[in-house]
Amino acid sequence: MRPVEKNKIDRCLEAARLAPSACNAQPWRFIIIDDPVLKNKLARKIFRGPYAINTHAEPAPVWIAVVSEKSAFMTRFGGFLRGTPFYLLDIGAAIMQLLLAATEQNLGTCWLGWFDERYAKKILGISRDKKICSLVALGYPAEDTRPKNRKILTDISSYNTKSP
Repeated sequence: MRPVEKNKIDRCLEAARLAPSACNAQPWRFIIIDDPVLKNKLARKIFRGPYAINTHAEPAPVWIAVVSEKSAFMTRFGGFLRGTPFYLLDIGAAIMQLLLAATEQNLGTCWLGWFDERYAKKILGISRDKKICSLVALGYPAEDTRPKNRKILTDISSYNTKSP
């Protein structure tokens, strides 16, 4: 698999860094895994057993582990009152910015949430009190990427009324 240039990875990370977040908490940290030995060691552990559905991500030359950081008190308090974990919305926005920047540079991505986090944290040296919310596989796409089935707009939106 063709390696991804560092400047392209950095552009993706810069886009993620600029994502909006509740109270500007920026509750994320990105760990770039581009060392093939480390990536293969991770793959052997985190995509096995019930997680094997994501072995398709193993060939990607870069993985980005998205680790949640503690949010500011007001963000956590507001999230508690609303019943909404704002830090997860913030991280989702950052990942989406990263994905869009990757697409702009003709890179392919896969946003992964199903992997053995316990092993990933151990191998990457992440403390137990942190959470790896997602992994993003990054690389130049294969020619035979499968088409995505998407719902039509009228099935997912409505103006001025409750949803259909």
